[in-house]
Amino acid sequence: MATAGSAPPGGGDTARLTDAQRALRAQILATEHWSLLASRSTTQSEVLTRIAIFLTLVSAGVFSLGVLGNATRFGGAFAPVAIGVLLFLAVLGAMTQARVFNTAEEDLAHVLAMNRLRGAYVDLDPGVERYFLMSAADDVDGAGRTYYPFATRDRSQVLASSMMLILVVESVLVGTLCGSVVWALGGGVGWAVAVGVVAAVLNLVLWVVRGYRSYADVRRAHVPLRRSGPGGAGPSRPTGS
Repeated sequence: MATAGSAPPGGGDTARLTDAQRALRAQILATEHWSLLASRSTTQSEVLTRIAIFLTLVSAGVFSLGVLGNATRFGGAFAPVAIGVLLFLAVLGAMTQARVFNTAEEDLAHVLAMNRLRGAYVDLDPGVERYFLMSAADDVDGAGRTYYPFATRDRSQVLASSMMLILVVESVLVGTLCGSVVWALGGGVGWAVAVGVVAAVLNLVLWVVRGYRSYADVRRAHVPLRRSGPGGAGPSRPTGS
């Protein structure tokens, strides 16, 4: 952690600034901070709206297929119509899913950027760091502390996320679509169910791998100015479960 008598990490020129220059730098940093907050809020609002629209369309599509199935006794034109509706929903789901995953990466970038700005505030006034609940370290551990500052999150952070919600819904849609195609082509119910389950699991695994690799790419590409824990500039994460 930087002290008043030492040059802060990433901000060795701070000690040479005049009061007017410090005030100007604080204004610039605050403006950038508000810009990041606005971008993050807008992005989150947009993706949540898209998720809501997609889930509404899925509900409407499944309800429509139920009505059509009762009307046609699941014969005649039901199979091609069902496949068409499921294909449409699966395509929309893939687009929504890609946007949700991209938003997760953008959100991580926003958190890292705001952590870096907190580090700049600490460079200007080292004594202010103890008032920050969120991290002033712009490494991956610092981002984790900002997401949840009181302890280390378990896997529920990922499992309960919007990303996993949309992934599960899309995987079920893909599995249902593939199973419906097998059934429409004359395959038995057993084959249709088996193909559907395999397709759903495969879709789930591929997207999880894609998400993991994207986060790994961020970790490799990002060069933090301030690191968490002993030996770094930021405070250690509180211990806990």
